[in-house]
Amino acid sequence: MARAAYGGLLACAEGLVSGRRRPVRRSRRRKNQQLEQVLLAAFAATVVLSLAAAALRWLAEHPWVVVLAVLAAAGAGGAWMWRRREAARWEQVRAQGLRFALEQLDRLHHTQFEFAVRDLMHRDGCADAQRVGGRGDNGADVKATDPYGRRWVIQCKHRKAGWSGKPVGTPDLHVLNGTGRQIHGGDVLVMLTNGRITSNAVDFAKDQRLHLVDRRVLADWAAGSRPLWELLRAVPPPRRQSPLS
Repeated sequence: MARAAYGGLLACAEGLVSGRRRPVRRSRRRKNQQLEQVLLAAFAATVVLSLAAAALRWLAEHPWVVVLAVLAAAGAGGAWMWRRREAARWEQVRAQGLRFALEQLDRLHHTQFEFAVRDLMHRDGCADAQRVGGRGDNGADVKATDPYGRRWVIQCKHRKAGWSGKPVGTPDLHVLNGTGRQIHGGDVLVMLTNGRITSNAVDFAKDQRLHLVDRRVLADWAAGSRPLWELLRAVPPPRRQSPLS
């Protein structure tokens, strides 16, 4: 009996002791976790500082990289300033109202004629109008997006003799018809000339949904204030609402 009682008391004592030690173990675990976190943070900071120091040493050994970075930043800043000046200039041109007389257009070189068409598209609100004519242009001399979201692809045929010059015929339309939509993604394909267009070309343009600007339409557009899409018939519907409307 005495031995049994003593055994029971001993078991109770061990239970009490073990119950008191549990909080101590939990506290140690928390401290260990906090210590691990501190060590990890210190290790990460050491790695970052080491990488930064290595990068600085590498840049010191290769100063041309810093020069290139500065030049690139300066170039990007200059390009941004140029775009802002160009936007302001075109806004001023549009506000003043760009005008061309047919006699002026007749005297231009064919490259200058393409730039004049680009400027007229700018005037009418095509902010991205650009002259792309030249060797390998695939039938596009001017491309632009109008305020309604339609993509314009314009092929220009300049005639020094104006109305008396060689007329634009059906063969001239074949390249534009074959590349305007497939390659350039155009919604409105335009053949534009300061001369005249044959009747066969007119029929072909109707069948292929091409738009023609001859000397008469060009005179109205260049010397007036109406955009080209208001002077042409059967222009595709707008892709979006114009901010100018």
